[in-house]
Amino acid sequence: MQAPRAERLSIAGPAGGLQALIETPLPEAEAAAPVSAFAVVCHPHPLFGGTMDNKVVYTVARAFEQLHSPAIRFNFRGVGASAGVYDEGRGETQDALAVIAYGRRRWPQAALWLAGFSFGGAVALQAAATAAPQRLVLIAPGITTIDITRAPPPQCPWLIVQGDADEVVPAERVLGWAATVKPAPQIRVLPGAGHFFHGRTLELRDAVLGFMSA
Repeated sequence: MQAPRAERLSIAGPAGGLQALIETPLPEAEAAAPVSAFAVVCHPHPLFGGTMDNKVVYTVARAFEQLHSPAIRFNFRGVGASAGVYDEGRGETQDALAVIAYGRRRWPQAALWLAGFSFGGAVALQAAATAAPQRLVLIAPGITTIDITRAPPPQCPWLIVQGDADEVVPAERVLGWAATVKPAPQIRVLPGAGHFFHGRTLELRDAVLGFMSA
């Protein structure tokens, strides 16, 4: 796949500017074709080195771009050049909603694809209740970090990708929680994969592509 066009910008958020990167697949950019969907991908825990440049976030964004959709990666408040300070998932959910609102202003006819990894997965789940994405993708969602028990169940097709050797978010916790949610997610378990999917990012990409293409 040809490298996408990259646009670095600051998106207005509730605590100040949010550092963001929009990558647009070049064929659409060159032809100025209407955008049918755009993606927003949320990164892992800000206090443990999580940024929009995380390799899992990058992999998921590129999967969406492979489906000819622009993808927005952004840094939560207090990360990189984003204003504000860490807010235990509450403010970060509002950050995600601000980025989604920007995307909807920019591509008003486009559907939303929302995704997140680890802490960002839990944030994406919470944001989905307000944002109403067309598709939701959660990668090893950080349900042990953010209390998501009060989050309404997603009202769209959704996917969980989980490694069964996850050393940060135990697979049994994620799968046990997922079994209580209706409508149920599609679940893809990668045997032997740890939390950061070292050496398994191609399988992760393929899981996302398979779900989005179904």
